[in-house]
Amino acid sequence: MRKSRTGARPTDDRAALLAAGDLRSAFPVLERVAYLNAGSVGPVPRAAVEAAERELLTELEEGRASKAQFDRLMEMGDELRERIAALFAASPGEIALTGATTDGVNAVVGGLDLQAGDEILTTDEEHPGLLAPLASARERRGVEIRVVPFDEIADEVRPDTRLVACSHVSWRTGRVVDTAALASCSAPVLLDGAQGLGAMLVNVSALGCDFYAASGQKWLCGPIGSGYLYVRAARISDLAPLAPGYGSLSDPLHALDLPLREGAGRFDAGMPPGHHVAWALAALDTLEAPDFDFVLERGPALAGRLAELLAARGLTVAPRGTSTLVSWETTDPAGEALRLLDAGYLVRNLPGTPYVRASVGAWTSEEELEGLAAEAAAPS
Repeated sequence: MRKSRTGARPTDDRAALLAAGDLRSAFPVLERVAYLNAGSVGPVPRAAVEAAERELLTELEEGRASKAQFDRLMEMGDELRERIAALFAASPGEIALTGATTDGVNAVVGGLDLQAGDEILTTDEEHPGLLAPLASARERRGVEIRVVPFDEIADEVRPDTRLVACSHVSWRTGRVVDTAALASCSAPVLLDGAQGLGAMLVNVSALGCDFYAASGQKWLCGPIGSGYLYVRAARISDLAPLAPGYGSLSDPLHALDLPLREGAGRFDAGMPPGHHVAWALAALDTLEAPDFDFVLERGPALAGRLAELLAARGLTVAPRGTSTLVSWETTDPAGEALRLLDAGYLVRNLPGTPYVRASVGAWTSEEELEGLAAEAAAPS
């Protein structure tokens, strides 16, 4: 039975260990390797593959063109939107189904009425998936981009800043942006939540952001090609759909009048494939089985433990926040990531930085963290 984020959670260490064991058993890859790279792409739950296979077989045997099939896909999409909205602590009408975090960023940056000379403020720790849409706005619309240190962005907002666009959690270091300070600034705020949604508690009202773009394939263990965009209800009318289509319309028979549907669904990136939706829903079932609160608390707690273990062995850990990412310095990040993989630990190097990064999920065991720390500190 699916449990909500406010449902019962394990109350002692033994219950927590049992819940973690049940979660680990849902991911066959953990039998082969310590999977510490959900910050790139999350592990695949067995149930997700089974759900996607069932959906594809249904389409194979029953076809894809009947009204009943179309209605069923619409119902699946509605369920996914509702369940993602619950993770955001938002309403379903504030959620768009996209194909990636960058789709959401593009929807906001491209949809706002930005003019030549308008300023977008961002930081020095952003992912290319956020920076490329900003660069496009600069090249095509004459928008000015100002880059400031990650921990100073709220203080750098000026009267002419039209948009603040930055990461909720830095993909490089795991630092968490000062959302309280950003919420009080005068400009609308777009958070890149690729390392947030599914990894840590995300309550958009508490964050005070106007837009939040997130991935489906990372911490939510969904398919590549899935993502979600939160648009605060009061901001929906501020965005023009960047790529309107059939699903954007409230009345497709009058498409040339562009009658847009109510809510953020007008920003959907088309209709997601049925097997993608089935996979995403099954992955949510897997993560919610031990209670999602448990997942959202255990991952950051274990990451904090890994940071302690690495520092205790003399490694230089990047400054970080209460997130699921831990980065540490090494002289050869690419080579070190390969060496650790040979030892059974899937991490990643971060090009252009001195860091190797581990992404610690609720499915990670403490034994894996202790082993990783020992291996990382071993002479190469």
